[in-house]
Amino acid sequence: MRSVFLSALALAGLAHAATAQTTPTLYQPRDIKRAFDRGTRAADGRPGPKYWQNRGRYDITVQAAPPSRDIRGRETITYFNNSPDTLKQLVLRIIMNVHKPEAAREGNVSPDYLTSGVVIDSFQVAGQLRPLPPDLGTAPSVRLPKALAPHDSVKLAVAWHFPLSVQSGREGMIDKTTYFLAYFYPRVAVYDDYNGWDRLPFLNDKEFYNDFNDYTLRVKAPANYIVWATGTLQNPKQVLQPAAAKRLEKSMTSDELIHVATAADLAKKSITAQQPMNTWVWKATDIPDMTVGLSDHYVWDAASVIVDPATKRRASVQAAFADATKDFHSSVKFGQNALGWFSRNWPGVPYPYPKMTAFQGFADMEYPMMVNDSPADDLQFAQLVQDHEIAHTYFPFYMGINESRYAFMDEGWATTFELLIGRAENGTAAADDFYRKFRVTNWINNPSTAQDLPIITPSSELKAGYGNNSYGKASLSYLALKDMLGDELFKKCLHTYMDRWHSKHPIPWDYFNTMSNASGQDLTWFFQNWFFSNNYIDLALTKADKTAQGTTVSIKNIGGFAVPVDLKVDYADGSTETLHRTPELWRANQQQASITVPGSKAVRAVSLDHGLYMDADTKNDRLTVQ
Repeated sequence: MRSVFLSALALAGLAHAATAQTTPTLYQPRDIKRAFDRGTRAADGRPGPKYWQNRGRYDITVQAAPPSRDIRGRETITYFNNSPDTLKQLVLRIIMNVHKPEAAREGNVSPDYLTSGVVIDSFQVAGQLRPLPPDLGTAPSVRLPKALAPHDSVKLAVAWHFPLSVQSGREGMIDKTTYFLAYFYPRVAVYDDYNGWDRLPFLNDKEFYNDFNDYTLRVKAPANYIVWATGTLQNPKQVLQPAAAKRLEKSMTSDELIHVATAADLAKKSITAQQPMNTWVWKATDIPDMTVGLSDHYVWDAASVIVDPATKRRASVQAAFADATKDFHSSVKFGQNALGWFSRNWPGVPYPYPKMTAFQGFADMEYPMMVNDSPADDLQFAQLVQDHEIAHTYFPFYMGINESRYAFMDEGWATTFELLIGRAENGTAAADDFYRKFRVTNWINNPSTAQDLPIITPSSELKAGYGNNSYGKASLSYLALKDMLGDELFKKCLHTYMDRWHSKHPIPWDYFNTMSNASGQDLTWFFQNWFFSNNYIDLALTKADKTAQGTTVSIKNIGGFAVPVDLKVDYADGSTETLHRTPELWRANQQQASITVPGSKAVRAVSLDHGLYMDADTKNDRLTVQ
C-alpha cells in the first residue's frame, strides 16, 4: 500500500546500542530472544529444529446482492494447533468491526465509513453453540469449552452478517452495484512462537498478519453480476454462459488480450448464467487471505503469461473495471509485464500463484492474487502503482510477513522491486527521479526526531515515522546491501532467505542471520548501522591531500548510514570521472573514510553525486583542490 504516516515510539536504549562500533550481536527483544533459546529460530537464519506454525482450513459461503449492502456469510473453520502449547482460548479477527462508531481508530473517519459492524448470528465450537457478547471489537478472545491440545484440531462454525460501508477504501462500496469485499469473514488470529496470540487491535491504519490456510469460497451473487476472487474458479461453465466460459478458458493460454466481457456483452446480459442467484466457487491453498470483487457493469479483460520458463507454467492476468476508465484498459498488459519481469529478474522467483486480478477501486492495496487500484490519468504512474502492489505477492504473502509489527519487511521490498522494474519500463533516470521524489525527499528533508527512529522500531508503535521507516529507508538499506554484495551474491542470499521462509513467518532477525549465513560474511555491522540506529544520510568532503598515490579525499559520515559513495572528479584538463565505492567503504570506520583518486592527472575539484541516497546537507559536498 502507498505510504501512510502513522504513530511512532522509540525503543529505549536502542539508539545508544546502535552507535557502538564493536557490537558483537544484534539487539534482540526478550520475546525474540526466547524464540531463539527455545529452538524455533536458528542463529544461522533457518527455521529452528522446533519451528512450528498453526494453520486453518476455511469453507466460506458469502452472499451479496447489490444494491443492498447487507453481506451475509457462514463458514466452518478447522483450526490445527501445531504448537507445543495447550490452547485454552482462541483469538478471532473480526476486522469489519473497525467500522463501528465506537471502534478505536488512529484518526477521524467520515459518516460514510461508519456502520453497525458485524453481527455474529451463531458461533459453534466442536458442535456446541457458544454465545458471544455483542461488542466483540476487532480482536476478541473466545474461551474454548475444552482446551485444544498440541497437535490436535478444533472445528468452528460461524454465521454472520454486516452492512458494507458506503465509503470504499481497502474494502467497501465502489459504486451502488460494485462491491469489494476484503477481510469480510471472521478468522482465527495468528498464534506464533515469539509473540503468542496476535492481539494487536486493528485501528484502520496498519496492515495485516495471517496464517497460511486452505480455502474453499462460495460467493452467491445475482444474475448478471460477475464475481472475481482470490483463487481458481472451480465452476466457470455453471456460472458463465458458454461463449464467455470459452473466452475465459482461452485466455488461460493466450499472450494476446481477450475481452471476456465487454460493455456490449453486459448490456445484452450474455455473460453470466441467468439464474436468480449464481454460486461462484473458488479454491486456494497455502495462502493467507481471500478477497472478492463483484459488479454488474465492470468489463472483464484477461490474458496469461509464462512465469516459470523452466516448466512453461503460466499465470492468468485479469482486470475488472468500468469501461470508461482509460488506464485500466492497459492493466492486463501491465500485469503480464510485472509477473514476467518479477519472475525472471527481481526477486527472480517464479510467480507462485495461478492468477492475478487488477480490480478498479480506491485502495491502491494488495491482496493475495488481487490488487485494488484507483484510476490514474498518468499511465506510467498507474503502472508503477500496479507493479508495487503485485510485488507484494512475494512480501508479505509468499513469505508470511507480520506487517503489523515489521512493515519494512514487506513495504521496503515492494518499494525496491517497484524501482527496479520501473528502470526496465521507463529508464533509469525517470525511475530514479520518481524514487527520490516519492520515497526519499519526505524523509531526508524532514529533520524531526520521529523520522530518524530506527527502522527496527515496531510498526505498531510508529506514527509520524511509519512511512519513511517502512518504505524509503528500508528500501535504501536493501539497495545498499545489493550494491555491497553485488547482484549475483545478493540474489543468492535473497533466494536463500525466500526458500527458507516461504509459507512461514520470518522476523527481521531471520533475514539478518540468513543474509550473513548465505553470503559467508558477518554483516552484523551493516544491519546494526541501518536497522538499529538513528542514522540519516549526510556526507561531507573535508579535505583533499596530494600524495604519492594520487589525491586522497577525506569523507566525514555526519549522518551515519553506510551508503554507497560516488565521487565525481573534475580534472584540470577538462575531463571528468566518477569513482564508485560500495558501503564496504564504511565497514572499518562508519564515521570517516577516504578515497584516493589514482594517477598523475591534476585534480581540479571533487564532489559527491548522491544518486538515490539524497544528502541532508549538500553545502559540503564539493571541494576545490589546490
